Amino acid sequence: MLLFDLDGTLIDSNQAWVEVDNTFLFRRGLTPTEEYNRVVGQSIFPVAAQFTQAYYGLKETPQQIMDEWMELIGEAYGKRIPLKAGAKPFLERCAARGASMALVTACVPELCHTVLERHGLDRFFPQILFAQELGVEKRDPRFFQAVLTHLGVSPRDCTLFEDSPAACRTAQAAGIRVVGVYDPFYEGHREEMEMVCDRYIESFETLL
Repeated sequence: MLLFDLDGTLIDSNQAWVEVDNTFLFRRGLTPTEEYNRVVGQSIFPVAAQFTQAYYGLKETPQQIMDEWMELIGEAYGKRIPLKAGAKPFLERCAARGASMALVTACVPELCHTVLERHGLDRFFPQILFAQELGVEKRDPRFFQAVLTHLGVSPRDCTLFEDSPAACRTAQAAGIRVVGVYDPFYEGHREEMEMVCDRYIESFETLL
């Protein structure tokens, strides 16, 4: 079975989230730190909001923070965020060959469904597993164990396409074959990705 991440792997959305973080903090006279970017960039939505509130000592509740983030990002998923190069042709090729595919994502479900439908990718993924709904971050070993259990598959029968170094490392530790997908957000982790992943590609065009 082929497992696909969404943000930074199939869609070019990481920079849009950087802009959301910058705008959100700028409104409060704050700036993101390296630690903040690292933690929030790898967290599910509720955890990221809780961390943001505590890290900056904000008066807003985590729910209010998430509401503002959704207000800032919604238009991008609905109209602007593009696919990564070669992503749709690769999915079409996999589907034509009869491959079973599932989406495993930390994306907010509402945003995920919006962007999949807009780009016509929803037909490829009869099964979507959301880290937010599982309540476990993708860097947590329990996430991929939950994914394998839910799908009823063995790790040796799965290949994951993913841009996050932490998620790649966790998946590989679970026995899943990992294809790392380059994304500028993780430019500084290229060497790590090449070491952790079974294969590392610049884009899906490489596989076409």
